[in-house]
Amino acid sequence: MPYRVIQWSTGNVGTLALRCIVGHPELELAGVWAHSAAKAGKDAGELCGLGPTGVRATTDTEALLALDADCVCYTATADLRPFEAVEDVARILASGKDVVSSSIVPLVHPQSFFPEVRDKLEDACRRGGTSFFTSGVDPGFANDVLPLTLSGLCERWDEIRILEIINYATYDQPQVLFETMGFGTPLEHTPLLLTPGTLAFAWGGTIRLLAEGLGVELDDIRQTYEKRPATRPIRIGAHTVEPGTMAALRFEVQGIVGGRPALVVEHVTRLDDDLAPDWPSGKGSYRVVITGTPTMRCEFEFEDERGDHAVGGVLLTATRLVNAIPAVCRARPGLLSALDLPLVTGRGLRRQAAPGR
Repeated sequence: MPYRVIQWSTGNVGTLALRCIVGHPELELAGVWAHSAAKAGKDAGELCGLGPTGVRATTDTEALLALDADCVCYTATADLRPFEAVEDVARILASGKDVVSSSIVPLVHPQSFFPEVRDKLEDACRRGGTSFFTSGVDPGFANDVLPLTLSGLCERWDEIRILEIINYATYDQPQVLFETMGFGTPLEHTPLLLTPGTLAFAWGGTIRLLAEGLGVELDDIRQTYEKRPATRPIRIGAHTVEPGTMAALRFEVQGIVGGRPALVVEHVTRLDDDLAPDWPSGKGSYRVVITGTPTMRCEFEFEDERGDHAVGGVLLTATRLVNAIPAVCRARPGLLSALDLPLVTGRGLRRQAAPGR
């Protein structure tokens, strides 16, 4: 019997997750929640570029919670509403449905999140007999499962560094780009992402998950960043990033062990490939660099069907969640991290050859 799944939101990640759910051989789409009243009543296939599914989107939360379903894929944006998202997830868990989510990113390591929030979610899991798993590609697979797996090839290691190197010019999320991250603003402006403690809040769960998986004790988690300005106008949707305003951002979240950075998540984000040529560069990738014996460098490149790296990264977030659903549904009740799940593979997902080929 396939697992019945509700897709909760149809934004950037949600639309791709919806497509993946419809096409997954172990899953059956049971319902769709949409924030916009304009999407209510539309067939799920229309919302994700597929043919009719017979499942229509709704804004009726209570109707979805009453459905007979095994799991909810919760991808509603939570950057500016983390505690409202926690309330949503707790209600879903208590209703008897497991949850996979990319929304509240520090919960990749739920044990280190705010105790009162952790307790609330654990209580909801107990009441519903359900499991909750947060992941994606970053925070998620690229900076937890991938580096942890590579570390198993070491004799000794000194530093594990995971870089995201992507041009965000095609990332269709203007609020994130221009408000949260601060692209197109004066260099002296401090956007939400760069306020003291925010980077460590967002990626601190990843650092703590790595530390747990590697058996090291953290002294501290630190954050650093630098910016570079645009040198020419850059048009992105309805926005123009003017010369002199921020168009490239590099930051690090560092897990300090023995007084030195030992676990580092680094992002190199540009809106123009020609900017900051002295920074790490690539086609659009995650790069794991392990300094030790042996020293290793692994380049993980990706793109969507049209060759877009930024959208490819969004797709990876969706596939990581959707493909983990069967494992989460089989897992013990409670809060889960990547350390609690078996290897998630593409079992059953091989594309079928066209007739006559």
